[in-house]
Amino acid sequence: MFYIDWTYIVLVLPFMILSLVASAKVNSSFKRYSEVYSKRGLSAVDAARRVLQANGVTDVAIEQVSGHLTDHFDPKANVIRLSDSVYGSTSVAAIGVACHEAGHAVQHAVGYVPVKVRTAIVPITNIGSKLSIPLIFIGIALSYLGEFYSYIAYLGVALFSLCVIFQLVTLPTEFNASRRAIKALSENGILDEQELKGAKKVLSAAAMTYVAALAVAVMQLLRLLIIVGNTRRRR
Repeated sequence: MFYIDWTYIVLVLPFMILSLVASAKVNSSFKRYSEVYSKRGLSAVDAARRVLQANGVTDVAIEQVSGHLTDHFDPKANVIRLSDSVYGSTSVAAIGVACHEAGHAVQHAVGYVPVKVRTAIVPITNIGSKLSIPLIFIGIALSYLGEFYSYIAYLGVALFSLCVIFQLVTLPTEFNASRRAIKALSENGILDEQELKGAKKVLSAAAMTYVAALAVAVMQLLRLLIIVGNTRRRR
């Protein structure tokens, strides 16, 4: 007999589909504006350096890393890593992505509060992501032995909620990094008004992937609460 998890189908699956759509939108937007080149001919890596300089950040290195859209800022190494498709490109899309990562570097340099919070909760979030599902499974499987095991399942749910909090704190950091990027691109004349529109579309599409990820995490948390709650009532 097949078991159909209606809580997953009703609560999580729609937002999983939304997440896939958001990811596809990022790729299509990046591809489209990768064919629109900056009139100034400035490369993405040079644009990122100008954003850093405009904000008084001089100690951040920029490196090239393999892959497609694997761009990120590594706060531990204090390095911006730009992917092959971004690093040397003069396209509007590449410049937008590179300057977004420069925005993250600026956040760390100025002590942007949401970044501090996210960095602080990373260790416990990693623990929570590893232990939450096993604890929920153990708690549900052994709940017939007594109330104690129901509490273990709820502990697993509480640990999973840390992942939701992490996703929630990530949202302002991503939106803020994009705002810093667009502001610097405009104020420093790196892109003109029309080119800025393309960069904004790429960064907006990327931001939606984080919104979708938060929605998936919230719905998954609600699903786990329902499952554990139903198990406890049936005990």
